[in-house]
Amino acid sequence: MAVDPLAALPPFAYVLAAAFLLPVVSRRVGHALGLVATLAVVPISLLAPAGAHLPVRLFGFQTVLFNVDQFSRLMGLIFGFIGAAAVLYSYASRADNVQTAYALSYVATSLGAVFAGDWLTLVFFWELMAVTSTALVWYYGGKAVRAGFRYALLHGIGGNLVLAAIVWYYVDVGSFLFSAAPGGLAAAGETVAVLAAVGIGVNVGFVGLHAWLPDTYPRPHVAASVFLCVYTTKTGVYAMYRAFPEGHLWLAYMGGAMAVFGASMALLQNDMRRLLSYHIQSQVGYMIAGVGIGTALATAGAFGHVFNHILYKSLLFMTVGVIIFRTGEENLKYVGGLAREMPVTAVAFVVAALSIAGFPGFNGFVSKGMIIAAAHKEHIDPLWWLLLIGGVGTFLSFIKLGYYAFFRGSYDGQVVDANRGQQVAMVTVAVLCVVYGLFPDALFAILPDAADLHYVTFTFDHVAEGLVLAAAGVIGFVLLKRPLGRVGRVPDVDAVYNPVVFYGTRALVRGVTDSYAAVDRVVARLATIAAWAARNPATAARRAGLEPNSPTTDEPTGPSNLSAGIGTSVLVLVVVVTLGVAVLLLA
Repeated sequence: MAVDPLAALPPFAYVLAAAFLLPVVSRRVGHALGLVATLAVVPISLLAPAGAHLPVRLFGFQTVLFNVDQFSRLMGLIFGFIGAAAVLYSYASRADNVQTAYALSYVATSLGAVFAGDWLTLVFFWELMAVTSTALVWYYGGKAVRAGFRYALLHGIGGNLVLAAIVWYYVDVGSFLFSAAPGGLAAAGETVAVLAAVGIGVNVGFVGLHAWLPDTYPRPHVAASVFLCVYTTKTGVYAMYRAFPEGHLWLAYMGGAMAVFGASMALLQNDMRRLLSYHIQSQVGYMIAGVGIGTALATAGAFGHVFNHILYKSLLFMTVGVIIFRTGEENLKYVGGLAREMPVTAVAFVVAALSIAGFPGFNGFVSKGMIIAAAHKEHIDPLWWLLLIGGVGTFLSFIKLGYYAFFRGSYDGQVVDANRGQQVAMVTVAVLCVVYGLFPDALFAILPDAADLHYVTFTFDHVAEGLVLAAAGVIGFVLLKRPLGRVGRVPDVDAVYNPVVFYGTRALVRGVTDSYAAVDRVVARLATIAAWAARNPATAARRAGLEPNSPTTDEPTGPSNLSAGIGTSVLVLVVVVTLGVAVLLLA
């Protein structure tokens, strides 16, 4: 199909242009440009005809820079909209132009990844996404620098694994195009499937590969966290579907484990953004479970949950960001009773909390219910139980967060509600959480293969399930409130592998440098002896036993004796090269 005029320029180009302009214009003009550029992605994603594509040559290979299908369309819609909301929130939260420029470059590279029509283009933007998001974290300075380094290191490892899978795929299939193998990367064999799953698993937060998430997202500016909570993990879900379009049961169970583990760890946190970060892992677990199940209902539910999660998770980070913005406090132990002074923020938080928990009438109930129903329909009972347990943990966590931040006690200090720009961003997103919860057909209209779903949202069983999970969460919080109040900082797997990697790397570096120094000393000594022998051949011969001994006081003294003529230098070079060649031949 020829390139449609609407698709002549890929959406990432608009956003990237705004990112380059931001540092050289005023703060108001720059953020206005960012708002317009991200909003422009929405109509392009919505109106570009299915099948529109932009073929180009990348590194000498035939690739597709811009490809429109039902999956990339949905990702473009939500990425563009939430990018605009986050730019508005950034402006209202006093983020400077450079930070927002980094954020927009991050949005642009994410759009490049989800609109790619082949694996080479996707991994190209995938790696750029890691770079731009790291720059966004680093820009804040302080503790964000070390966290950003760990973030970059893990994503570099994951990206290399994905690249290895893609190269293997190309060798096996002969093309980078998605359409070259309907079974995705998994079609190229088990080794490729493992490489792809683990590499992408870093981005989505597989259990054991997830610690970068709660380590990084609480560190930078509150507006940066709104961007970060959206793009990396959800681009990872999109890539996981492309790699495993037919699903895989192992992925489904990993998703269930992520749902339970993330919710459990979130419940134990007092740092508000750290709590929300663990719930990114938990909610992405539902999406990975949907991709792993692989049926039409499960896949639609997974992408519906991508869409919904971006709405309510960004809203949660906005509301918590307002608390931090107004109070300067990150920890639940130092805030309380804020609903009286911050009513708009409190209402927005309640909407987001009910949405993420899957309460009937809110958008999370729709998509989460689809995934749980798909697991039940396929009789994957252990996974079904894992997803339900994760749901109870989600209710528990957000009852805890809301109770301690907004309703319990009072805050010792003057505080005001969100400013006008923050309120507009939060209320807009909150309204959509309710609209898609009450009118699920609006969501189904943009989901892949929606016409074949045959799924009814508001049945007695579905609603009862949501209410039972909510009741279990309330009862659980009442029982656990006192012990939870005594919980301090809970270590994660990074408490083990961070020091192991740090000290192990330091030991390796010291071992290499010490070995090099030892070899250097030996070579210097041999060179000194060779230079001395060149100046004193008779003495050297006698010492070597080639001539009778005779008294001498001429001794090699050290590297300072290396100052010699060109003949000596040539002799030293010949000796060193001869020794090197001999070592290579003997090896």
